[in-house]
Amino acid sequence: MSAETWQITWFTLGVATLSTLAILPLGVALAWLLARRNWRGKSVVETLVALPLVIPPVATGLILLKLLGRRGLVGGWLERTFGWEIVFTWRGVVVATAVMSFPLLVRTARVAFEGVNPRLEQVARTLGAGPWRVFVTITLPLAARGLVAGAMLAFARALGEFGATIMVAGYIPGQTATLSLSIYHLVQLGHDSEALGLLAISVTLAFGAVWLSEFFLRRRAA
Repeated sequence: MSAETWQITWFTLGVATLSTLAILPLGVALAWLLARRNWRGKSVVETLVALPLVIPPVATGLILLKLLGRRGLVGGWLERTFGWEIVFTWRGVVVATAVMSFPLLVRTARVAFEGVNPRLEQVARTLGAGPWRVFVTITLPLAARGLVAGAMLAFARALGEFGATIMVAGYIPGQTATLSLSIYHLVQLGHDSEALGLLAISVTLAFGAVWLSEFFLRRRAA
């Protein structure tokens, strides 16, 4: 592989890893709340979480572009406070992939938490364990395989993200060029053979991530 191909591949892997790690704490916490608690407005939260799965990715990207741009509510504040530019930078790629993969993590993690027998948690509480200790010693270990599966599924989604990313970060060689954006760019230029090479890498990485996700789900079911 050429140096450029290596750079694109490693950048895509790095962005997917960073975005997955970034959504893990909030995703796991929200999944637990959805699985274990009822509150007013819960259905609204569930709907908002699922929205990126059903609306066009470019629509999600446009929303992020308006929010994270220099004149946007969030983007303007980040630039004034920390000097961070989000749009058309690697940070924009991370944000776009994180938003698009977040629903898959939450949905899978929620199912994992719902699969934990509540009676085991109740027994631990009757023995004097506090809520946090019950979560760390009972709930989290029993749901661990499902959580790992959800993380791998989110990682796979981040690897192939295109629509929202092209809106928020654009295609800037060496700065925001992921595998999916590079494939599109090469096809537009008529370099189909190079695009097929990147396609093979993309499919291989996605296959591996999805296979690992299914592996942990099967182990959990067993």
